[in-house]
Amino acid sequence: MRVWNVYLSGEIHTDWREQIIDQTRALDLPVEFSAPVTDHDASDDCGAVILGDENNKFWYDNKGAKLNAIRTRTLIEEADIVVVRFGDKYKQWNAAFDAGYASALGKSLVVMHDPSITHPLKEVDAAALAVTETPDQVVKILNYVINGKLDR
Repeated sequence: MRVWNVYLSGEIHTDWREQIIDQTRALDLPVEFSAPVTDHDASDDCGAVILGDENNKFWYDNKGAKLNAIRTRTLIEEADIVVVRFGDKYKQWNAAFDAGYASALGKSLVVMHDPSITHPLKEVDAAALAVTETPDQVVKILNYVINGKLDR
């Protein structure tokens, strides 16, 4: 049996990842999930903590971004499907970058966001194979793609 590799990118302030994982497990779908580091402080500080502090915020952030990119690039490259969630509270430039990177690699891209931010995400949505609003819709897509059955 094929095991699908799904990368869950984007917004880190809600439990959308857990909802998708829990619902997918409840359906017993053959899926392995991966994600970026979702500990905001660890993600921000990893470069300086591991490689040495920086006085200049640009270089501080640059070190962290590069270390995070090792994980992000690897996991997106290994993914069969990339799900990118955009929240409406923060501008998630990293999520947009992940969506573009996945699209450039020819990955199957599923985007999730509230309809209120459709306009600023129109280019991202145009690159996606599916644009969803809820974790439930993502799980229904996974169930359909994996099992080839449409639950009405």
